[in-house]
Amino acid sequence: MSDRSWLYIAVSVRSLATGMMGVLLGLYLAELRLGADAIGVIVAVGLGGAAVATLLVTLFADRIGHRRTLLLVTLASFVGALLLSFSTHPLALGFAALVGMVNGMGRDRGAALVVEQAALPATTTDRERTMVFAKYNVLQDVGHALGALLAGLPTLLQHGGVGALPAFRGTAALYALLSLLPVLAYWRLSPGVEAPRVTRAQQVSPDTRRILWRISSLFALDSVAGGFLTTALLSFFFHRRFGVGVETIGLLFFAARIANAASHIGAAWLARRIGLVNTMVFTHIPSSLLLATVPFMPSFPVAAALFLAREGLVEMDVPTRQSYVMAVVRPEERAFASGVTHLVRLAGWAIAPAIAGYWMGGGHLALPLVIGAAMKVVYDLLLWRAFRRVRPPEEIRTN
Repeated sequence: MSDRSWLYIAVSVRSLATGMMGVLLGLYLAELRLGADAIGVIVAVGLGGAAVATLLVTLFADRIGHRRTLLLVTLASFVGALLLSFSTHPLALGFAALVGMVNGMGRDRGAALVVEQAALPATTTDRERTMVFAKYNVLQDVGHALGALLAGLPTLLQHGGVGALPAFRGTAALYALLSLLPVLAYWRLSPGVEAPRVTRAQQVSPDTRRILWRISSLFALDSVAGGFLTTALLSFFFHRRFGVGVETIGLLFFAARIANAASHIGAAWLARRIGLVNTMVFTHIPSSLLLATVPFMPSFPVAAALFLAREGLVEMDVPTRQSYVMAVVRPEERAFASGVTHLVRLAGWAIAPAIAGYWMGGGHLALPLVIGAAMKVVYDLLLWRAFRRVRPPEEIRTN
């Protein structure tokens, strides 16, 4: 099998674990009798751990080797997930989330992703690069969808006579096992994944530094907005606002991830016709407007329908954004560019959940959704203004 195939397998399994825990994390912590403010802090700490890991990967992955880095990151995830499955004290849970880089976003965004995405462009051509990223993201979201279905496991166990807390703990143990399985795929990677190599930011060209500074500043705004909208907090919102159970929320996010997956292929098709930046912006704005309406709906079915419509658009910027960043930097700078842009996004995600949890705990359940949606619209407009004339190679050749 090719390196690309092994990377596809690894991301599929890791996304399965992430999708499940994204739905369950807030509900699991609530079962441990933690309040919304504490839940928000733990979600933020987990994303903070992912940000620290991404920083380390950005600085040292090329030096110690991509394959070895992926193995180390996966083992750390497993250890943290295992600790999460039997801890009870908030400090212990926070430590587990930090070490395990526990992702309450419900979407696979972490240190392993940085290394994988830096390697993918070398496996394809400029023309096919966006489609390769689209397929990669389809596999992610299929994993996220199946993981959301697995989030209904505690309910099934309770129907079988298992207590609520043991059911949640058993599912958390399954999350730990799934977190470990990508080791089997990474073990089979060839030396080809070790190139290109960049070990210091000073080796990055002035043009790339300028692009990264501008685009990372915008990504920071988008990621803070996204931190208000993590899957863990959205699950908590639907549970508190409409009184729906974990099995219903799991089905909702299963459908959402299927909508995400279908949108990735559509994004690659659309990008060939209107360009990467236009695809990123003009699909993202409507998704934010749809999200802003969800808290004001009178019933769960109506809110769920609008949320799913939003999910059919919101991820169309993901493969296009990844492809765009990898296209506008030199091949030897891709690992650094991937690391910097992911680090900025993770740092922003880590900031917002604690604030959102505080608002929700104070009775303002809808506030994070409205503010997050508004910030995302501002981000899209600024991105289009700044980068509409900075084109990737395939668009320069065809225009």
